Amino acid sequence: MTSSTTPGDRMRRFPKIKGVEPAVLIAFGCILLLLVVGAIYSRNFLSATYLLQQLKVASFLGVIATGTMMVILLGQIDLSVPWVVTAGAMMACAAASFGPVGVALAVPVGILCGALIGLVNGFATAYLRIPSMIVTLATNAVTQGLMVVYTGGFSPQDSATPAMRWLATGEAIPVVPNGVLVWALIAVATVFLLNRTTFGRSIYAIGNRERAAFLSGINTRRIVMLTFVLAGALSAFGGVLLAGYASKAAQSMGDAYLLPAIAAVVLGGTHVLGGRGSYLGTVAGVVLITLLQSILSVMQIEEAGRQLIFGVVIVAMLLLYGRQKSA
Repeated sequence: MTSSTTPGDRMRRFPKIKGVEPAVLIAFGCILLLLVVGAIYSRNFLSATYLLQQLKVASFLGVIATGTMMVILLGQIDLSVPWVVTAGAMMACAAASFGPVGVALAVPVGILCGALIGLVNGFATAYLRIPSMIVTLATNAVTQGLMVVYTGGFSPQDSATPAMRWLATGEAIPVVPNGVLVWALIAVATVFLLNRTTFGRSIYAIGNRERAAFLSGINTRRIVMLTFVLAGALSAFGGVLLAGYASKAAQSMGDAYLLPAIAAVVLGGTHVLGGRGSYLGTVAGVVLITLLQSILSVMQIEEAGRQLIFGVVIVAMLLLYGRQKSA
């Protein structure tokens, strides 16, 4: 049975969102439910101060999850997030120890380190045709080894720069944390990129069917590689913000962000096999995961239990959405 639509027509159709998808509505419904549950456990849970603090914490995950979403839209996966986050934080702090020039270049240096790791991931995935799961897992291990060698196995002694601390904890607009503003700017840029540019439409097309995208004239290898570069840069930038929030980098500071980032993207309705998803859903997923983490912390559930819950959430979403691609 043939179709009258061309690969180009399908490519243009995928990024357009005619309405809010059910998964996004479910995510926002779960957010409201968590707010009610949190209010039951603590009277301060719904206070403006506490909610702004949670939004600040969510902004760091939101920046990291943005890159994760782009990679998943391709139908790929990035498992190098933990140590790309850590490397971005460590290298930004390390640059600050080289005097005024280093302080000025600290943030760009951290982001550049993540972009370079993303370049390796993207080149190996797109041009060498190595499965992204294998490549990113390997680069994560290699980056971990390099950072351990650099620090001698101890937490680095370098501190975050004033600019890093201001980006993460300052308030250019009274009451609103700068981290939230940074995430908002990245969100606007991401929505524009995915919905209004050829690059964004190409990401959706590749995730839907890479061969069809290639036959329609898209340079699929270049798009895949550049997407991994963006994902690496965003993960490293998330690490820079985390270092600014904590005033320094730490070993394994990115380990807690791999499963939450993937869970946030999947909870927001992004198709785990690529080609479908909206950034609004990712925003809802990030807020949902942050509130869930907060409630689990209030309930004194250990980290192992939290990771178990995130894993169950991802598997559940795979069962719910994993077969929609063939429909």
